[in-house]
Amino acid sequence: MTKQDYYTILGISKSANDQEIKKSYKKLAMKYHPDRNQGNKNAEKKFKEIKEAYEILIDPQKRATYDQHGHSAFNKGGNYSNYSSFDPNFSNNTDFSDIFGDVFGDIFNNKSSQSQRGSDLQYNMELNLEEAVKGINKEILIATLQKCNSCHGSGSRFGEKINTCQTCNGSGQIHMRQGFFSVQQTCSTCQGQGKIISNPCLHCQGTGRIKQQKKILVKIPPGVDNNDKIKLNNEGEAGKNNGTSGDLYIKIFVKKHPIFQRKGNDLYCEIPINFCMAALGGNIDVPTLNGTIKIKIPPETQSGKLFRIRNKGVNSLRTYQTGDLLCRVMIETPVNLNEQQKQLLQQLNTSLNKHNIASNNPKSKKFFEGVKKFFDDLTR
Repeated sequence: MTKQDYYTILGISKSANDQEIKKSYKKLAMKYHPDRNQGNKNAEKKFKEIKEAYEILIDPQKRATYDQHGHSAFNKGGNYSNYSSFDPNFSNNTDFSDIFGDVFGDIFNNKSSQSQRGSDLQYNMELNLEEAVKGINKEILIATLQKCNSCHGSGSRFGEKINTCQTCNGSGQIHMRQGFFSVQQTCSTCQGQGKIISNPCLHCQGTGRIKQQKKILVKIPPGVDNNDKIKLNNEGEAGKNNGTSGDLYIKIFVKKHPIFQRKGNDLYCEIPINFCMAALGGNIDVPTLNGTIKIKIPPETQSGKLFRIRNKGVNSLRTYQTGDLLCRVMIETPVNLNEQQKQLLQQLNTSLNKHNIASNNPKSKKFFEGVKKFFDDLTR
């Protein structure tokens, strides 16, 4: 009976590379493996063909011979005895760790015996608006795992030699077979470290790291805002087995300001003025983050009018452009009036009514005309 072409069995082209051969084999082996097809003779036969094709095509010399001479190169009695023939006898105990190792090894192999990078840390820093806008240097104190000074991170007392774990041969992992999978588990002898410390350091109990307080000077650049993060390289936790340290992230939180509100790179504030200044105009002092400046209030200014003062906002951390200060004037109604003040206001009110209040209060006139029209329309 004519044997099927190996490339056809694996469903690949004759130009397929090793990666494509392995990928196809893994897929077919998973599908037809006897452990997943109990009692299915056809599946067992198919699996034998797949394994035979794989073992020939994955070997460069065998593949070259097969491409030149076909199946006859590996038949018993052939003239190519320098290559061992494939044994078709199959055992359910076939070791698949070499086949599936690159897939499952990534899942179970944590490389705990090797140097490991330390964890990143985050410190939440609260600033007032002035500090965030102008920048500041702040010293912080954090509790973190640092390299033990007594053993210099080795975990061994007095610098004594560290022995390789004989159970796992230093890998930190042992292999357990479950069906056709080769599963890796943490070595119970060395707890995944891959080494045995006979005389652990008394300060760190053999871990190579010790928790301690650490002072760090943090430079806050001008213009930072809420939720901005500053990264400090290698200021996080020390790594295991003398691995590199993690990073420290400073997260910024800006406290609410009693005067200013920040939106992007602009600052906003409300300025109360009395109605005399609003009507007659004048100059007032308005605050900035660098002192006060004078602005001119024109006559007949209405409540809510916004005045923009250029380049008195926040210097952008990203574009280096400076925002503006926007002042909204709010007309304040006077309270706690004495009798003389009340009389003066009454005289003003009488004068406004006598000399056509509509021309003095155009918004009121427009509003009440709208109200009158609304009710007239209802009664039609």
